[in-house]
Amino acid sequence: MCGIAGIFNTRSTPVDRECLKRMASVLTHRGPDGEGFYFGESIGLAHRRLSILDVEGGKQPLANEDESVWVSFNGEIYNYVELRNELLQKGHQFKTSSDTEVIVHLYEEMGEAFLSVLRGMFAIALWDCRSKKLLLARDRLGKKPLYYAALKNSFVFASEIKSLLQLPDFPKEIDREALIDYFSLLYIPAPKSIFTHIRKVRPAHYLVIDPRGMHEKNYWDLPFDQIEEKSEDRWCEELLNAYQESIRLRLRSDVPLGAFLSGGVDSSSVVALMSRMNGGRVNTCSVGFDEKEFDESEYAAAFADRFNTEHSEERVRADALSVIDKLAWFYDEPFADSSAIPTYYVSQAARRHVTVALSGDGGDENFAGYRRYYHDLMENHFRSYFPERVRRQVFGALGRWYPKLDWAPRVFRAQATFHAFSRDPAEGYYYSVCGIKPEIRDQLLTGDLRGSSNGYDPYESFHDLYRRPKTTDHLSRIQYLDIKTYLVDDILVKVDRASMANSLEVRCPILDHKFMELIARIPWNLKLNNGKGKYIFKKALNSVLPNEVLQRRKQGFAVPLAAWFRGELRELSGDLILTQDPLGVLDRRKDKISRKLS
Repeated sequence: MCGIAGIFNTRSTPVDRECLKRMASVLTHRGPDGEGFYFGESIGLAHRRLSILDVEGGKQPLANEDESVWVSFNGEIYNYVELRNELLQKGHQFKTSSDTEVIVHLYEEMGEAFLSVLRGMFAIALWDCRSKKLLLARDRLGKKPLYYAALKNSFVFASEIKSLLQLPDFPKEIDREALIDYFSLLYIPAPKSIFTHIRKVRPAHYLVIDPRGMHEKNYWDLPFDQIEEKSEDRWCEELLNAYQESIRLRLRSDVPLGAFLSGGVDSSSVVALMSRMNGGRVNTCSVGFDEKEFDESEYAAAFADRFNTEHSEERVRADALSVIDKLAWFYDEPFADSSAIPTYYVSQAARRHVTVALSGDGGDENFAGYRRYYHDLMENHFRSYFPERVRRQVFGALGRWYPKLDWAPRVFRAQATFHAFSRDPAEGYYYSVCGIKPEIRDQLLTGDLRGSSNGYDPYESFHDLYRRPKTTDHLSRIQYLDIKTYLVDDILVKVDRASMANSLEVRCPILDHKFMELIARIPWNLKLNNGKGKYIFKKALNSVLPNEVLQRRKQGFAVPLAAWFRGELRELSGDLILTQDPLGVLDRRKDKISRKLS
């Protein structure tokens, strides 16, 4: 795992070498094992390396035999051994045993189509000397970040925003739409960043920058229109075989390797299958909380004991928030997923023992594991009984009239349900996953901010994504939505930044794109069956996991923020929220904000 950066001067002028070196130096945490540079006529590529494969020979930037193609690469290509063997048979010659060199020879062989055969996570910068063409590519799920800025006479890119800000006089104008996205979703979705002039390469896309300009291309999407009817036993067999292959590919490493362990189905299945394949004890790591309702550490410890892993545990308490300033530096832009805190600490703990850790991320999105999928499916079924006009008028009025009742038992808290019934399926789901509901957001933000965004509504992108899959199945559509939004722009951002802050590489077997394509072909009622998510996945794991893991109620990876903010951190959090607002985006009437936050 690494950090990359580069400058392409579109007017064929020499690159400022010292500037590129500064851009690389702020990425040292992503690549503490060394740095490398390539300077051409109008191009400069930089690389910070975290050595995983071919520790001695895999230095970057790396070129083909005649140095007509150069690559600076962040990530891992898990099927590089198979690709390398195919390329050797076609006459290509290799100087190293690294996965990076496979990329340059694949490009020679296939051109831009080489991305379609890569199986892994990556951010790639490839320079074609002959055609004066720069190609920037990001993996299918966006596990590895890649930012860019098209300036007046140059095009610059890097793994992190802070690297781009090393350029002299870089414009730092705040993107107002991105702020509204953040105050709706609690993250900033691609292709936006917090800065107007900095964009993200979108997952499953690549950019080509050449003398004709910049062109963006999409090279992959997840199809939900190829459903296959098979017996449950057949699906279980295929799922387990594909899952084992995904994990096996991710065990390729020349440095110590371990796994995150929560005690839930996803991470436990990774550890159990690693134990089968490794032939030795697996290093595992977990986090725990003093607040019982948030603590899974006892389940993780029991599982680790059963599978005889080398287990370590990190306790996370309210004073762990002292790391917030540090996390703000690593994340570069607003990000409000509170589980970034324990993810940072579990990464820190894991790095003491290993350089690579496998995780169970992606199980909920792929196998309908979130409880909200069941609730949303029921709501959508109920909608079908009422014409849209009736729903909006009747249930909209009930939602406005009914009290919020956050303190009451769940059965009496119907306000959100009435609001959801009054909306169409995509809008109802958007409303349910918003970090801050639209009506509260609009009261918290200043009129100037809302006015300057020209009526922008983050729901518009949800509406488009909901209708993109070629299926009428509602569950598949909201799974697609989550994969394209929450998974790539929240979960995977959190994991990348928190792990790379500790120079730790994290690999996600459930997010292998071939495994995901297989899952997408499974009928929806085998994922969410009689109100139970992950039905077919759990059945496939019957021979892998003990029953107490498979049957235990899902707990989720959450932080006891409410208890912390009402206790030890009450004064600190109130002061930060009510008095510090350098951008002037919050309505400054203290009593109004206080009511919304209470």
